Amino acid sequence: MKLYIIYEYVFIYSIDVKERQTMAEKKGTMTGVREGGSSPFQATLQNLADFFSVLGDPTRLKILFALFGKERCVSAISFEIGMNQSAVSHQLRILKQNRIVRYRKEGKVIFYSLSDLHVEEIVDRGLTHMQEREGTG
Repeated sequence: MKLYIIYEYVFIYSIDVKERQTMAEKKGTMTGVREGGSSPFQATLQNLADFFSVLGDPTRLKILFALFGKERCVSAISFEIGMNQSAVSHQLRILKQNRIVRYRKEGKVIFYSLSDLHVEEIVDRGLTHMQEREGTG
C-alpha cells in the first residue's frame, strides 16, 4: 500500500509541473514575473502567498488536522485541540474567508469541513516534507 501512495504523489506532482509549464508557455507569464510587471500570473502568485500565509499558523494547522476526512462542530474541534471555542471560532472564520474550510448548518449547529481534497493533500505533503527533513518520516 505504501508503494501506491508514493506512486500517487509522484504522478500528481508530474501533472502539476506539466500544468505550470503549459501555463507559462501559453500565456507568456514568466516574462511578467521576471520584469516585475503586472500579469494574471502575478495575481496568482500573490494569492498563493496569501494561502500559505494562512496555513502558516500552528493553531490553524491543528484545526485542519482535526478536520482531515470528517466534518466537525466547533465544540468537537475545541475539545480535540485543547483550545476554547472562541479562539477556534476566530481561526475558523479566517480559514472560511480564505476558502480553506467550508461549513453547513444543521439547526443551530455549524459543521466545518475542509473545502476540498487539495487542502488535505497540501497539508499532508507539507507534513511529509518536514518529517523527511527531520529524519522521522
